[in-house]
Formats: sequence, C-alpha cells, structure tokens
Amino acid sequence: MGNIVTTEEFRKFVSDIIQKIRNAQYESLKFVNYNMICLYWDIGREICVRQNEYGWGKAIVEELSVELQEEFLGKSGFSARNLWRMRNFYITFQDNKEVPPLVAEISWTKIYLVLEKCKNSQEREFYFKMTRKYGWTKEVLIHNISIKTYEKFLLNQTNFEEQLPQEYSKQAKLAVKDEYTFDFMELSAEHSERELEQELIQHIQKFLSEMGGMFAFIGNQYKIVVDGDEFFIDLLLYHRKLRCLVAIELKIGKFEPSDMGQLQFYLTALNEQEKLPEENESIGIIICRSKNRTVVEYALKSATVPMGVATYKISNELPRDMRELLPKPEEIARRLDEIEG
Repeated sequence: MGNIVTTEEFRKFVSDIIQKIRNAQYESLKFVNYNMICLYWDIGREICVRQNEYGWGKAIVEELSVELQEEFLGKSGFSARNLWRMRNFYITFQDNKEVPPLVAEISWTKIYLVLEKCKNSQEREFYFKMTRKYGWTKEVLIHNISIKTYEKFLLNQTNFEEQLPQEYSKQAKLAVKDEYTFDFMELSAEHSERELEQELIQHIQKFLSEMGGMFAFIGNQYKIVVDGDEFFIDLLLYHRKLRCLVAIELKIGKFEPSDMGQLQFYLTALNEQEKLPEENESIGIIICRSKNRTVVEYALKSATVPMGVATYKISNELPRDMRELLPKPEEIARRLDEIEG
C-alpha cells in the first residue's frame, strides 16, 4: 500500500472532519450565546419585578452589580451599566414574544447597540433581522445604522415584484437601496461619470460593502458584443445570495426615463450570452445623482426586465423629509416579514 496521507481520498476525509468540527463549534457558540441572552433577559425581568414589588429605586442596580462582581470575579458583564442594559432589554421587548428567537444568534453587544441607537420598534426589528441574516459585524451594523439603511430599504424603487418570481423578488429587494452613500470617495462637486466609476473601482471593497455585502465584483466597462457591435456596462457585479448578474449604470445627473432603455438592452444581452443555466435572471440598477420619485415610478411600470433606480451621495447627510416618505406601518411590517425569506 502507498502512503495513504498523500491520497486525494484521505485529504478529502480530513477536510470533511475539519468542517464537522467547525460546524459543531459554531453550534456550541450559538447555544452559549442563546443561554446568555436568556440569562440577561431573566436578570432584566427580575430587576423590574423587584423594583415594582418593593418600590426599590435606582440603587438596586448599583448594589446588585457590586455583589455580582464580587461573586464572579472578572465578569465585566455584571457592571452596573450592563445591568441597566438588561433591564432596558426586558422593558423594551417584554410584550414581544418574537424577540428571544430573533436575537438568539446575535451577540449581546449588537443587541444593545440596536437598543441604544434605534427607538422605533420596526427599525430595531429590521437591524436584528439583517444582522442575523447577513452576519453583520459590530462595525458593519454601526455603519448601516449611521447611514440610515432602514429608511433606504423602505424607500427603494424597483419593479422586482412584477418582474421576478415571488421568492426571488423578496431577496432581490434587499439588494437595492434607495440611496447609496459613497463618503469614502474623493470627488469634487462637479465630476464625470468616468471619474465616479474610477473612484468606486479604487475603493472596491468599501463600494461592495455599501452595496450590501453580498456582491462580488466582475468588472467595469464590461464588454458585450451583439452581432459585431460592442457595448460596455459601467459595472458588472454578481450577487451571491441571488445567484445572478447585476448590471449597474452610473449617471451623474438626474434620472431620465430613457436611461432604462439602455439598461434593458444590457440585461437582455447578459441573459442571452452570459447567464449560466443554473443562475437566475440578471437584474439592473441605475445609480444617479438625483431622481423624481414619481417619474421613476412611471418608468418602472413600463420596464420589461427587473431593475431598480437609486441615488448616490458623497456625504453622510440624510434629507430631513425622508421620514415623511416612509410607507404606512402595515406596509413596513409586510416588508420586514420578507427579510426572513
């Protein structure tokens, strides 16, 4: 017999065992995290119960912290500040039975980050679900809260519900924001589309992160040839969850309905020439400097391929009137339910 260690079968055997160990470690961490979150929930509840039952004031938290830290040396999780967070955690969600399973796979740091930075219950639900669904790190979560990803998700303009199968459209809608913040670029107020494209390419990792974290870069000025004529797509990405090509056209001016004709042509060509049999239909995104929302709405109704229209900013400011444009609570709840898909 030859050296079994060098055989392909043995290497695959080792790889399979390593993967099983890693999966078991991950499941163990999830279990530990779930138990810790349940413990913090119970501590927060007990503090509230005792305060209501005995009329205890704020001193209970400070005194409890001293006792717990003496008993469990080195456990910073029992600081007075963290105990207040546990109390707030319970008070905030005591009437919401969906919260414990929703946050079971989210770290305590991310939970209280959302609690402290988001006061609206549906906004908190959005960030919890997105963190769990896409595995956002603490830094990514903070960034998304700071650039108002929740509002941008609710306001996005696409025709995915009409042009894509239901299950596919739910995922696709998460892939397009209403507005992208490119504050990592060094552009003057007056810039060309070529300059915008080059800046995005030079900061490709930050660009993909702002796009949502599920995109892979394929190329810029991506050439497609139709019957001998050459055409160039500004940016071509691939969405890993959707398993589809994503064509992006950059516009430094205001959205015009004619912009859609060009993108529709590109998507048709991609589906005919580039899309693999196992991949889903290609989608398109027009990213422009500004848009008239009503004009976009009308234009999307006439589009025959799946696409969305978004704007971009090179600063982190948010229009004051954005909240006035948010849909009604019932529609927000429906869209939040779709995140689970």
